[in-house]
Amino acid sequence: MSVAEQTHLPGTSNAITGASADAIDPDTPRLLLPLARALRAVNRFSMALGMLALLAASCVLTYSVFSRYFLKASTDWQDEAAVFCLVGATFMCSAFVQAIRGHIGIEAVSSLLSPRLNRLRAGWVDLMCFAFCTFFAWKSWRLLHEAWADGQTTSSSWAPPLWIPYGLMAVGMTLLSLQLLVQCSAGVRRMTRGAR
Repeated sequence: MSVAEQTHLPGTSNAITGASADAIDPDTPRLLLPLARALRAVNRFSMALGMLALLAASCVLTYSVFSRYFLKASTDWQDEAAVFCLVGATFMCSAFVQAIRGHIGIEAVSSLLSPRLNRLRAGWVDLMCFAFCTFFAWKSWRLLHEAWADGQTTSSSWAPPLWIPYGLMAVGMTLLSLQLLVQCSAGVRRMTRGAR
């Protein structure tokens, strides 16, 4: 069964390492074990908040449709509130999804490679993802600072502050970058041990 065919849920096996989603990769360097444990706890908490945010967004959008259609009421805050909830759920849960290797991947190439080359490919992908996500996190923190310092708001009549979605984006991308750092370091350790 390919990685794409496996169901990645809490407690299921990780396709790359074979570890459970709740377990810490045994190849994680000792120096990063406290970070890995902290990320595991934060990821669980973020998933709970993400589920609540998705539920809130669905309730807000349902109320918006109901109030527009039946009550002919103005709904200037509902769309932005739902978008803020969805942004929070997306970014804050991304580290958990990465921890269980649940992101979408194309398996056509990996099925053609040997196990060693496939580990090298996965390590290279993790490294490139880490570089991109670290840059994205840095840029998100800059946007957050600008929105906070300048008092930026959205252009709607409700005008909520923009530091809210930028803050969620910055924290979520930072958590994702840290998760990738832990996974990259475990992958490097696994490859160097396998090369001996």
